[in-house]
Order: sequence, then C-alpha cells, then structure tokens
Amino acid sequence: MSYPRAQRQQMANSSSITHFLLLPFPGTRQLQLLHFCLFLAIYLAALLGNGLIITTIAWDHHLHTPMYFFLLNLALLDLGAISTTVPKSMSNSLRDTRDISYAGCVAQVFLFAFFMQAEFSLLTTMSYDRYVAICRPLHYETLLGSRVCLHMAATAWACGVLYAMLHTANTFSLPFCQGNAVDQFFCEIPQILKLSCSTSYFREVWLIVVGACLVFVCFVLIVVSYVQIFRAVLRIPSQQGRHKAFATCLPHLAVVSLFLSTGIFANLKPSSISSPSLDLVVSALYSVVPPAVNPLIYSLRNQDLKAALSQLITGYFQKQ
Repeated sequence: MSYPRAQRQQMANSSSITHFLLLPFPGTRQLQLLHFCLFLAIYLAALLGNGLIITTIAWDHHLHTPMYFFLLNLALLDLGAISTTVPKSMSNSLRDTRDISYAGCVAQVFLFAFFMQAEFSLLTTMSYDRYVAICRPLHYETLLGSRVCLHMAATAWACGVLYAMLHTANTFSLPFCQGNAVDQFFCEIPQILKLSCSTSYFREVWLIVVGACLVFVCFVLIVVSYVQIFRAVLRIPSQQGRHKAFATCLPHLAVVSLFLSTGIFANLKPSSISSPSLDLVVSALYSVVPPAVNPLIYSLRNQDLKAALSQLITGYFQKQ
C-alpha cells in the first residue's frame, strides 16, 4: 500500500515519539487538586477494601473454598486494574503535567487490557461456581476440587495475558500520524488508535471485534448460568432456603452488572453526546469505580466474610 509523501514523512516521524500527553482534568489549579484528592480517596478505599478481602480469605481457613478462592483472585485483579491508571493520573494532577513516557503508555495499555480481560473471564468462572453450588450441590466437591479451581483461575489470568499481548503489540506497531495527545486520563486503546494513520488501524479494529465476540460469549455463559440458578432457586420449597441461595448470588450478579454496564456505555455511547468531560467521567466509571465498589458489594450481604473480617480485626487489636 502506497502513502502520500507527507503521510510517509509523518509515519517516519512517529518512531521518534518518546512520550504521550494525557488529557488533563480541566479547570483551575484548585480543581486539579480536588481531582487528586478525589482519586486518592477512591484509590485508598480500593486498597483497603480489596486488601482486607485478600487478607481475610488467606487468614481464615473456613474461607478456603472455591467461591472465596475466586473472590481472592478478583480482589487481586481489582487492585491491579486501579493501580495501573489512578496513581499516574494523581501524580500528573499534583505536578500539573500531562506527560507519560512511551514505555509507560505501553505498560498501561498492556496491564489495563490484561486486568480487564482476566477479570471478566474470572467473573464467568465465578458464575459457573455459583451454578454448580446451587444446581448440582452433591457434585460440588467433585466438579470444583482444588486442582480444578487452580486451573480455572490460571486460565482466566492466561486469557488476560494473551489478550493484552495481542492488543499491545498490534496497537504500538501502528504508525502514529496524528501527534501524541491522548484524549483520556490514561492510555486507552481507542484513544491511541485515533493517533494512528487512518488506513493503518484496521488490524486493531478486527482484534477489538474478536475481543468483543469473546466478551459476548462470556456474557452468554453468565446469562445461561443464572437462568439455571434462578430456576433452581425458585424450586426450593422454603423461603429461608431461597433467601440464602439468592444472597450468595446477588453480589456476583451486581458486580457483573456494574462491570458490563459501565464498560458497554464507555465503548458504545453515541458520538453525538461525546465530550472530553463526559469521556473522562465515563472512563472513570468503568476503570476506577468497580475496583473500589466491588469489596463493598461482596461484604455487605456475606455473613461469613463479615464474621471472619470481624475476628481478624478483633484479633489484631487484642495483640496490640
């Protein structure tokens, strides 16, 4: 494929890009500091919530079951996802700068794609765990033994690595002809694609389509699992039994709904309502809010987790 001379020159110059410019939070210096404080509060909440879940599950042997093993993995992924984007944004606001190095941008793209894909794969696995626990309880130990759980979690993480490697390698193999200003507070693939030559990004678009198909398959599996779960729960004769079954499923369903709704809106919102400020808010919704809110969702209705957490905290203060 031949390019005009000016475009070839731009493509040659793209290799000299050493840094990217992230979209700053608009407003005065006071508003930038407010953004820093807001993101810091959310980040600390995510660190505390997910850290407590990881520590509690690892400490209490009563929670060494498949459901809590997968929840521990989810907390690890949430910590990784929010740590990929928020600290750099906070640092830029505090220092009043927009810069991110080329290597830093590559790392953000890889890590964010990895954590997002691995988390959705893990949420699919967790829906299967709930299906087996409620619809086939007598076979639970057989179908979800420790080795099977390890393999399922490893597969979710491996899917994230493969997905991230393909997207990162393909995105940064494209020539950048539209400068180095990324219209987002972190290096997001769709925004980076806008910097590439208009005739060069179709390979990445196809990868995004393939990724969307994989997400759709995971979504169908989750829906099928929950259709079977709800049918089984409604056949439980006692109201207390139905309530207990729903209580173990609703947190996972709420997390899946939050993850999907924010991600779908961020990627499929009409361009007619798009603006830099709205894009910032929407991206924060799907990249920052879920990792901070997920621990709260899981701990509110989970009596076993709350009891173990209470024992952990009480034991810690008694030793002081």
